[in-house]
Amino acid sequence: MVKIAESWRPVLAAEFEKPYFQKLTAWVRGEYATTTVYPLGSQIFHAFDACPFDEVKVVILGQDPYHGKNQAHGLAFSVNEGVRTPPSLQNIFKELQDDIPGTPAPANGNLDRWAQQGVLLLNATLTVRAATPGSHQKKGWEEFTDEVIRQVSAGRPHVVFILWGAYAQKKDELIDTSKHLVLKAAHPSPYSADRGFFGSKPFSKANAWLEQHGEQPITW
Repeated sequence: MVKIAESWRPVLAAEFEKPYFQKLTAWVRGEYATTTVYPLGSQIFHAFDACPFDEVKVVILGQDPYHGKNQAHGLAFSVNEGVRTPPSLQNIFKELQDDIPGTPAPANGNLDRWAQQGVLLLNATLTVRAATPGSHQKKGWEEFTDEVIRQVSAGRPHVVFILWGAYAQKKDELIDTSKHLVLKAAHPSPYSADRGFFGSKPFSKANAWLEQHGEQPITW
């Protein structure tokens, strides 16, 4: 059985039964059996286990899991403790400290602490072959995670959707912008962070929106 928080089960039950998802599951199992795939099989749905549906306040959308050893653990942009912080995440932390002065420097790159406060760290593709970025794209994961975004948009109030980079920004068509806040900026990658990610202040803007709607802000 897929390990997810209980409140996700009724939301995703129909999706798990669809033919495309059954086909995807069989293909992913074959990949894990024959090659090195990240994250660990037990962590594929970690984002849904760490952040229950009925607690989602913020969605940060990534594209692919990290494809290096011991990095990915099922949360977008996050790495296991003890692993060097990747450049994109270094830039995220830099923007956080500029955006909310006084925020202590993170001890590590594990973002479970965000997930446990209602931040859904969702990759569009939940698995990847070692050292082969994009290798599990267009196999069915995007269909599944698009439905996740639709369900959060339909079923949760006043969510902040943080879309970094062109790929994530295309997902705004799945979001009801009349009731949710969508924050768009360049991707935090070193290749693009200087083109509008730095200075975009997503963390303070998200918290201001949450407080405006009577929600606890995130301790970033």
